[in-house]
Amino acid sequence: MPMTITEKILAAHSEKEVLSPGDLVQVKVDMALANDITAPIAIKVFGEIGRESVFHRDKVALVADHFVPNKDIASAEQVRIARDFARRHKITHYYEGGDVGIEHVLLPEKGLVLPGQVVIGADSHTCTYGGLGAFSTGVGSTDLGVIMATGEIWLKAPPTIRVNYEGRLNPFVGGKDLILHLIGMIGVEGALYSALEFGGAVIEAMPMYQRLTMANMAIEAGGKNGIVEPDEITKAFVKERGPEAEAGAVYYRSDPDAVYERVITVNVSDFGPQVAFPHSPANIRDISESGTVLLDQVFIGSCTNGSLEDLRDAASVLKGHRAARDIRLIVIPGSPRIYMEAIREGIIETFMEAGAVIGPPCCGPCLGGHMGILASGERALATTNRNFIGRMGHPESEVYLGNPFVAAASAVLGRIGAPGEL
Repeated sequence: MPMTITEKILAAHSEKEVLSPGDLVQVKVDMALANDITAPIAIKVFGEIGRESVFHRDKVALVADHFVPNKDIASAEQVRIARDFARRHKITHYYEGGDVGIEHVLLPEKGLVLPGQVVIGADSHTCTYGGLGAFSTGVGSTDLGVIMATGEIWLKAPPTIRVNYEGRLNPFVGGKDLILHLIGMIGVEGALYSALEFGGAVIEAMPMYQRLTMANMAIEAGGKNGIVEPDEITKAFVKERGPEAEAGAVYYRSDPDAVYERVITVNVSDFGPQVAFPHSPANIRDISESGTVLLDQVFIGSCTNGSLEDLRDAASVLKGHRAARDIRLIVIPGSPRIYMEAIREGIIETFMEAGAVIGPPCCGPCLGGHMGILASGERALATTNRNFIGRMGHPESEVYLGNPFVAAASAVLGRIGAPGEL
């Protein structure tokens, strides 16, 4: 029976020869993930189960990335719970302080999530790892607590929506624009409990950092997971992670006659950089139709666009320019390694010369956590993934989403604008 890549991965991890959408299966998990917000609840559930140890100390990752450094007593207590648990159970992959990065940037960078794996995290953007050709999805902390104890989860196999991207990319258009455009087409529930499988000639030529960005935002369309079939670009990325990663990767592809719930074709030649207007990732406009939107803050970073390549993109626009007088420009690298390399390449210097504030690798402003909270009536353009009411601060603030090129140009212009205007 022909299967999609998502069905093949779930079948392999549930010891099934065939799998169809709607099938309920007990799936073995390769990596279980939680952060400083979600881990304490999962740890409480784990304790209630009564297991003496986690199912595998190498297959649990705890990343204290949301409040770095701890912003108050409550956040410090959250991290303490995770730290004590990690020490007690000798969890290999615990990250805090100077070792921490944004979880969905850090794990691929370290080769802890690989093609062909099942990765389950107590964070909705766990779907990021589908860019590598893994099945990855987010769950609640209660489910994660059970997974830490058993190493397994019950899942319903999702139907797959195939999205083929064809045509030629316009200047300053990348993965962020492709996924925003799709969300604008189908809406925030357009892929509800479905796998979004990204393909076509444009995806086949797309660098890994942009594939990860697209998979990251599958959840914004209601998707269970986003996924890209692995290829030579994937294999090159895995090779850079070292021999152990190469040995652990399994490369699945959809069968040519796999059955899809729906096939969508997107011609990328038809649009420029995309901007999501308040208060939905589906409220999409082309940059050419954005009008005059004055800004108070621009944020470049997050698990969506905090990679070294994203910082390079933004710096290429900012070079020789300075942020507008009334703009707070905040830049947060996705991991310590990215931060260090950005220093070596002069990227951080470019940002600082442009008047940016550089923050430590963390989620920070993305969730309205700290280091960039919006006041009433303020507007921000961010390279993040969500712009719901109150997402980055006051419920009467506004958040607009765009790619790093657009964010950099907008910081200089003091309003939403295209890099070509500079």
